[in-house]
Amino acid sequence: MTKKDFRVVFMGTPEFASTILTGLIEHAYTIVGVVTAPDKPAGRGQKIQESSVKTTAISNNLTILQPTNLKDENFIQELRALQADVFVVVAFRMLPEIVWNMPPKGTINLHASLLPEYRGAAPINWAVINGETETGVTTFFIEQEIDTGMVIEREALAIADNETAGELHDRLMFLGKALVQKSVQQIMEGTVTRTPQEAIESLEELKAAPKIFKGDCEINWNQSVSIIHDFCRGLSPYPTAWTTIHFTEKKENKTFKIFKSFKTKQVVKENNTIIFTKEGILFPCSDYYLCVTELQPEGKKRMNHSEFSAGYSNFSLNVEKKGITTKTNKNNTTN
Repeated sequence: MTKKDFRVVFMGTPEFASTILTGLIEHAYTIVGVVTAPDKPAGRGQKIQESSVKTTAISNNLTILQPTNLKDENFIQELRALQADVFVVVAFRMLPEIVWNMPPKGTINLHASLLPEYRGAAPINWAVINGETETGVTTFFIEQEIDTGMVIEREALAIADNETAGELHDRLMFLGKALVQKSVQQIMEGTVTRTPQEAIESLEELKAAPKIFKGDCEINWNQSVSIIHDFCRGLSPYPTAWTTIHFTEKKENKTFKIFKSFKTKQVVKENNTIIFTKEGILFPCSDYYLCVTELQPEGKKRMNHSEFSAGYSNFSLNVEKKGITTKTNKNNTTN
């Protein structure tokens, strides 16, 4: 079978998925249909916005389906009419069996972890939050249970010490682009392998990757600098780690999001002072200071530490630590 005869339906919504779709188009696969989320209002003006995958599909004159209900009979009939050999799913909704079981060559998914580790909705975030030094991408056949199907290919990638989830997301996106192309090629040629996840490693103590909510993102400053640093970069740029700061003069609390930080070896003194330095703002953890370099005050734009220091003073962390105060010391370093 050739690429011209091999029919593919692609399903996905965000930029991560549209990059994978672009890769299949670039390699001349026959994309007979694209399934993506319905258009929805977004932003302050509630302007109707289409998904990144839809934008890519339109620019390549592809057939687009945008069902609100994946079990709707009209959608099922439209999908069957495309006569696809395989479905490729990337960052999309959970599919009902009537959909994923439809194509004769199966339905494959790209997951941003080295399965069976980090099954779930937020594998990139959790790998960074947990301080992993390695992650990767996996292609597998979709089955009844989420993220448990037969593995086709896995590709590993090292995680840098200060890398954020957003930066890792982009690198995994392009790694996944190549892996999906390779997997689709194997399916088309009939050379694909199916490896049970149980055969890869023990399933006794796997780390999960559940969806993350805003309430899960509050920083606990009573933890070590390593744990807090991994927490902040694992949630950057979204959904973003946050903390509450108390403004002494105005007698009010405001939340702040933290986007960029790095660990220091500067020991926290007994008075737990917050220190303004040229390198960043030092926040006291249980052992050392965390140096914060990018943050966003409530109701304001994202800014670097210099911009923040120029506009804010006289505040303290609203946590259960005694004697936390601010101190400006421009000559202080973060050794």
